[in-house]
Amino acid sequence: MKAERKETWIQNWYKFAAGKVSVLGLAIVLLIVLLAIFAPVIAPYPEDAGPVVKFEESSKPPSAEHLMGTDTMGRDVFSRLLISLRSSLLMGVLVLAIAVPVGFVVGVLAGYFKDTWIETILMRIVDIFLSVPALVLALAIAAILEPNLKNSMIAITIMWWPWYARLSFGVASSLRTENYIVYAELTGARLSHIVLKEFLPNTFDQILTKMTLDMGYVICMGATLSFVGLGEQPPTPALGNMINDGVKFLPDMWWLAVFPAVAIIVIVLGFNLLGDGVGNIFNVEGK
Repeated sequence: MKAERKETWIQNWYKFAAGKVSVLGLAIVLLIVLLAIFAPVIAPYPEDAGPVVKFEESSKPPSAEHLMGTDTMGRDVFSRLLISLRSSLLMGVLVLAIAVPVGFVVGVLAGYFKDTWIETILMRIVDIFLSVPALVLALAIAAILEPNLKNSMIAITIMWWPWYARLSFGVASSLRTENYIVYAELTGARLSHIVLKEFLPNTFDQILTKMTLDMGYVICMGATLSFVGLGEQPPTPALGNMINDGVKFLPDMWWLAVFPAVAIIVIVLGFNLLGDGVGNIFNVEGK
């Protein structure tokens, strides 16, 4: 049994590594995660993540002492960027940890009860959410709530779960009449058993692939809300509010906006490449 499991892991790794860029994506994501975890240790000036003012150090360009320069308050941009990675990854993980189960349950129930009033109600709700552009919906919800990290997560979660509902509905609808589903019903299996033991294993590959791809986009969406003042609030550093602060001083103090923007690009790129590799394992096309 152990030998078979080891062989499966080896085969999956070869599938993953078949696309060379997938390994690059994995390396980028691991680096980002490690930087976020050890940010307080790695950051040369961790105190700069707070309401610190060092006017004698203000507006300095990148140098050996300050790798990414300093902002108008003299705070080290590199330190603040490292600290901001923690809230960015936290947002991605928590949003998907809620959106995925909710969307899966709604989608599978709609697919299981296809052509009934249950499907009609559930999928009409999903269609209503999907009919509104994602960014517009997130901005509208965040604007109603008090601007902070928690409420920006709530806003993004509300607009993200319908995509998983639509994905799960498609899979569940196609599997509804399969023999093993009918057999489970005839043997008196509970609905919870059918959902978790029959539908979940058959949607897991597509959901995992989409989750990996979505991590970068959720982080990007969080940065957008922060950029317009509806996410993490200063003086706490966030990629979005750092860019917002920096664009005011372009092009002279270019480093204030460029480095956080590059960080977002690298994060999205890393998770996209990783998602492509995960899709290769399950033969799922990334979308």
